[in-house]
Amino acid sequence: MSAENGIDPGAAPSGSGCAECEAAGGWWFHLRRCAQCGHVGCCDSSPAKHATGHFRETGHPFVQSFEPGEAWYWNYETNELYEGGPELAEPVSHPADQPAPGPAGRVPGDWAKILRA
Repeated sequence: MSAENGIDPGAAPSGSGCAECEAAGGWWFHLRRCAQCGHVGCCDSSPAKHATGHFRETGHPFVQSFEPGEAWYWNYETNELYEGGPELAEPVSHPADQPAPGPAGRVPGDWAKILRA
């Protein structure tokens, strides 16, 4: 995995939450960070699935978990999980005090039911 195949270790994350959910006032379950441009989007368990949407729009194949304590990568092109890879620019996760699901104050009380639907 390298910049030539979709990873730029110097690309900073776009923020501490899903860029599109933040703009729309939405919420997410977990976050993923594009390893090529740094876009932070919500995972496929989230209602809006913005990380996958970013891949479909840009073709950027790799995301890394943006959850504290997780460093795995996912390749959308091959549907493969990688337990290791290059270290990306800091920060490597959303703030540890930011809840999942998040952000605080925007998650509906019945969020677990919504995700199972």
